[in-house]
Amino acid sequence: MANLAVMLRIERRHGLSNDERSTIGNLIDTVTACSGHRPIPDQLWLDLHDHEDDEAEFALIFEDHNGETLIGYAQASPAHGSWTMGAVVEPGRADRARLLGDLARTVVEMIGGRGGGTVHWWVLGDDALTDQVALDIGLHEVRSLLQMRIALPVEPGAPLVLRPFRTGHDEDAWLAVNNSAFSWHAEQGGWDLEMLQRRERESWFDPAGFLLHERDARLAGFCWTKIHHDTQPVLGEIYVIAVHPDFHGLGLGRALTSAGLTHLADRGVRIGMLYVDGTNAAAIGLYTSMGFVVHRTDRAHFGSVPGTPPSTELMIAGR
Repeated sequence: MANLAVMLRIERRHGLSNDERSTIGNLIDTVTACSGHRPIPDQLWLDLHDHEDDEAEFALIFEDHNGETLIGYAQASPAHGSWTMGAVVEPGRADRARLLGDLARTVVEMIGGRGGGTVHWWVLGDDALTDQVALDIGLHEVRSLLQMRIALPVEPGAPLVLRPFRTGHDEDAWLAVNNSAFSWHAEQGGWDLEMLQRRERESWFDPAGFLLHERDARLAGFCWTKIHHDTQPVLGEIYVIAVHPDFHGLGLGRALTSAGLTHLADRGVRIGMLYVDGTNAAAIGLYTSMGFVVHRTDRAHFGSVPGTPPSTELMIAGR
């Protein structure tokens, strides 16, 4: 009996059906189970599941005799005047590099069709193959993000008056502090109300773990925590922490970090975690002095994509 050719097919999407979102989610869950962490950053994950979002671009790659089995996908989402990109291929494939390259080039072409711009491809964890593919498609500059962890509980820090975030009341004040503190940051700076409210709708959001510190009748700083119940072990993350520049030099960063870790420990979490930019020497020094150690290094490969005429579909020959 003659062997039937196995076909690969890439399809482009601007918007996804519910079934496609579910199928991609299943693929991400499979990769997560193998690697121990989700292979795409939060922004892409939120955009993937936001049925009202119409800005993200997707490339889906299918395989089998009829070209119907999803084996990989790539996604690019615009934010803050640039694009965040990720690509996922099912585990254990000998042709993973080829598939990643095809997906990445397709999404970059789609970005070009939307006018181009700066692209950040986030590679999470130890993945030299994806690092090389990112270089091959012309993303030559690298930014690192360290995941640091600490055993809980920790010794209490300096006493600090805190209160929980009040949904529907504190958004404007929080945005002012966040955007002032992270004016230099590509992802965290420039948040708007819609971005914050999307997080408030997430199942993990807990106002009781969103700690605010006020001074002189102003919001001076905050420590926003997040518990990852779907990881082994359960992780308690300091999701975002910042002090308004007007209140720098008062030791609030250390005190807020300690308060957030204590909050997580009080809820039974035994491993604390946070992310910090690899160039933020002051923050890394602070966290190291508190007992944090680097657990994982993520990398953003970035570069500029020129605007090009859009294309509708890319076909890959059978093999």
